Amino acid sequence: MAEKKIWNCKNKKIEYGNKVLIMGIVNVTPDSFSDAGEHFSPENAVKYALELEKDGADIIDIGAQSTRPGYIPVSYTEEWERLEPVLSALNGKLTVPVSVDTYYPLVAENALKSGADIINDVSGIICHKMAETVKKRGAGWIITHNGPASPSDVKNFFKKSIDECVSLGIKKNQICLDMGIGFGKNYDENMTLLANVRKYKIDGYPLLLGTSRKRVIGQGSGQENPKERIYGNIAADTAAVLGGVDIIRVHDVKNEKQGILMAQNMKGYVRL
Repeated sequence: MAEKKIWNCKNKKIEYGNKVLIMGIVNVTPDSFSDAGEHFSPENAVKYALELEKDGADIIDIGAQSTRPGYIPVSYTEEWERLEPVLSALNGKLTVPVSVDTYYPLVAENALKSGADIINDVSGIICHKMAETVKKRGAGWIITHNGPASPSDVKNFFKKSIDECVSLGIKKNQICLDMGIGFGKNYDENMTLLANVRKYKIDGYPLLLGTSRKRVIGQGSGQENPKERIYGNIAADTAAVLGGVDIIRVHDVKNEKQGILMAQNMKGYVRL
């Protein structure tokens, strides 16, 4: 029997590898490109997070700062003011692990104290203050490639980031890797990553994919409305699952779960 693969996130041990995990997205922002602030109020965000868990999300990812093209960053103070009431209300209500999407160490520290298990950091750098927080709390840390990507850039970034994290005292089983689809990359770069997921896998580290409703899906599928990119997303997710991705970050958990499950079952029949 193959040894279980475990991603350690505080007191949560997330098993990956046998089943593709679904990370449900909750945007606590007034200007999200994908939902136009639909869940900006704490009440709506809490209700939606609980719905996503019911729909089958294995992880809930909560973000309070838009990262859409042309976004204007908010301060760590404002980001935390948006997150705090949501995390407080959800603490003890969700049974699945909670991820917080932030690159601010102070927000990460507060979030981990308030029930979060994972820091989803899209900065593309290994911030030493963030590393201290992750180490102290034993949290999971999602490390994202951010910027243009030649065929070797992402893999090299992953390897260098892992080495730096380990040198800072982060345990290998706390780290998750993300290719950073849509972060500083053009259409060709994004599509190359999506079509060649297998090349970016590093044994011993879960690989996360986040394409949900993004511009590359709109361009590839010809669908301008982000909310109607479900089918394009399922196609991209299928390619990623067959390539060996471990976690997929999505908005439409109920609908995309079908596609992800079908792709996972097909993977068992692939003959290389």
